[in-house]
Amino acid sequence: MQQKKILQARKRIALIAHDHKKAELIEWATYNKAVLARHELYATGTTGQLVEQALDVSVRKLLSGPLGGDQQIGALVATGGLDVIIFFWDPMEALPHDPDIKALLRLGVVWNIPMASNRASADFLLTSPLMHQEYEAILPDYSQYTSRKI
Repeated sequence: MQQKKILQARKRIALIAHDHKKAELIEWATYNKAVLARHELYATGTTGQLVEQALDVSVRKLLSGPLGGDQQIGALVATGGLDVIIFFWDPMEALPHDPDIKALLRLGVVWNIPMASNRASADFLLTSPLMHQEYEAILPDYSQYTSRKI
């Protein structure tokens, strides 16, 4: 049986950026301030502070990514608390919390969450008509997995 999840017109958006991508995310967010202000924003650590200052909007700030913020975002995804992830990550730098990042990205795929990983994909996502209206997301069927006998 297919399960569905309704994403409201006012989306819950996670904003995440690695250190070398923070300036790029803030520049992008500032350019898109009017659109982002219509949604509920979440962010990890320093990124949240920077977004809040740059946009003068309220941001639900979680822990810094390496201190558990990526896992907090992942938990929100798994429990239906987020609708969109915008994560400007740095593919050129090895990070000590790479396993957390991979787990977060995996959960985004598992729960069919729209995700953007760079400015171009974030632009496409944010300008989609679906971003500004109610959307019925189809969740993958994991019944065989959840009902398996151990």
